[in-house]
Amino acid sequence: MNEAQRREFFTRLRTLNPAPRTELEYSTPFELLVAVILSAQATDKSVNLATRELFRVAGTPAALLALGVEGLTPFIRSIGLYQTKARNVIATCRQLVELHAGQVPQTREALEALPGVGRKTANVVLNTAFGQPTMAVDTHIFRVANRTGLAPGRNVREVEDRLLRRVPAEFMHDAHHWLILHGRYICKARNPECPRCPVADLCRYRQRALRAMGARARKPRATEPARARRKPARG
Repeated sequence: MNEAQRREFFTRLRTLNPAPRTELEYSTPFELLVAVILSAQATDKSVNLATRELFRVAGTPAALLALGVEGLTPFIRSIGLYQTKARNVIATCRQLVELHAGQVPQTREALEALPGVGRKTANVVLNTAFGQPTMAVDTHIFRVANRTGLAPGRNVREVEDRLLRRVPAEFMHDAHHWLILHGRYICKARNPECPRCPVADLCRYRQRALRAMGARARKPRATEPARARRKPARG
């Protein structure tokens, strides 16, 4: 997409959803951090079901650290990879208490030093909790960026870097949420819902599909081989 198309792309998404937000439920930066750690290879719905009860019992690093791995595990047992996540969350809480006075740090370097926190998780927290113009590229954003032609790349870091360069500044804060929601509900991995897509006319995927359909329509059909006529059997 060129610059004008990218601006139109996000203008339409903003018109439909002026104030997008994550579907993870949280009330503090710490709760968001824990929810994002738990959401790896899990649905937001399953995480929310677990954290609603967990955060009522332990909503601070000190309180969660006091639970320990054994105390945390029953709350998150329904989430995939819960054993590894329980260890990471407790280790993260320990570092927050010991190194950051119980506060979630606001720099990428400090966040990525926490157990279970990679670049994507750090970007989500920096953007959603602290309003920084970052781009957390998950499978949905990677697919949308490549499929539409918005910011194609061979890996998530390439896509992240290109989105940071190509998304107009006025849309940067909310672009992460718009792209995730678009990929989750319209530009799906299987059977994307192009007929109801608000940016279909800007999308390279739709253009490629239409060209392929046109090529198939113009291609002459192969004639069926003539069948050998059978002679009637003599009585």
